[in-house]
Amino acid sequence: MNAEYILIAGASGKMGTPFVATCLDDDALCLVATTSRRLAGTKIHAKSDLQAHASVEEAIAHATHPPTVGVELTHPSTVYANVLAMIDAGIAPVIGATGLTAEQEKDIDAKLKSKQLAGLLVPNFSIGAVLMMRFAAEASRYFNHAEIIELHHNQKADAPSGTSLRTVQMMQAVRPNFAVINGIEHETLAGARGATSEGKIHIHSVRLPGLVAHQEVLFGDLGQMLTIRHDSFNRDCFMAGIALCCKKVRSLEHGLHHGLETVM
Repeated sequence: MNAEYILIAGASGKMGTPFVATCLDDDALCLVATTSRRLAGTKIHAKSDLQAHASVEEAIAHATHPPTVGVELTHPSTVYANVLAMIDAGIAPVIGATGLTAEQEKDIDAKLKSKQLAGLLVPNFSIGAVLMMRFAAEASRYFNHAEIIELHHNQKADAPSGTSLRTVQMMQAVRPNFAVINGIEHETLAGARGATSEGKIHIHSVRLPGLVAHQEVLFGDLGQMLTIRHDSFNRDCFMAGIALCCKKVRSLEHGLHHGLETVM
């Protein structure tokens, strides 16, 4: 198997740090460039002489080999510009950072096609989380009332989470509109019922220290409730999923693809 040459944007972050170690231990992944504003100009890992750079453009210019795949693990405020820089350099992006707008996703898709590249936008790299979303979509065939509670650490920048939004998309593909309680609800405190998707699914976002990434989808019907829940207790559970995306992304049809399930 030919190795993929990997650029990691956000290599010193909560996801980037363990994925650097994953790359260094995987013969099919060769780490050639990294970015980290905090560690720019210093070694990114004790087992490697590779230095971090302040921007994607600098990292590409100083890469030890031209990167073939770029992993975006930074922040909603920088993800769009970083992905465009990767595409301009002919690098297939694997996007883990959330925060892209629908228009930005369309733009990325168009640019990927013009460059004859494939890219992956992955809200959650955990195989268990993918199964949770798949099971929730299946349950939507049978339940007309559903709500989502997603729980994350208190340093997460965006709410609702990308995982919850992807779950809603998959559920609404099966049932475009869920039931609403007409004429009964009244919020005495604004926002008490959470955010509401176009399909009328309420999403509740919890942010607390001690959490990593957790989500439960609640389905209700007369006399019963179905709960589908997934818990990530540490970020190790995401590493195999990121590695799989890096190994598979360039074999996909040109354009932007969504979800880890694309390559499972």
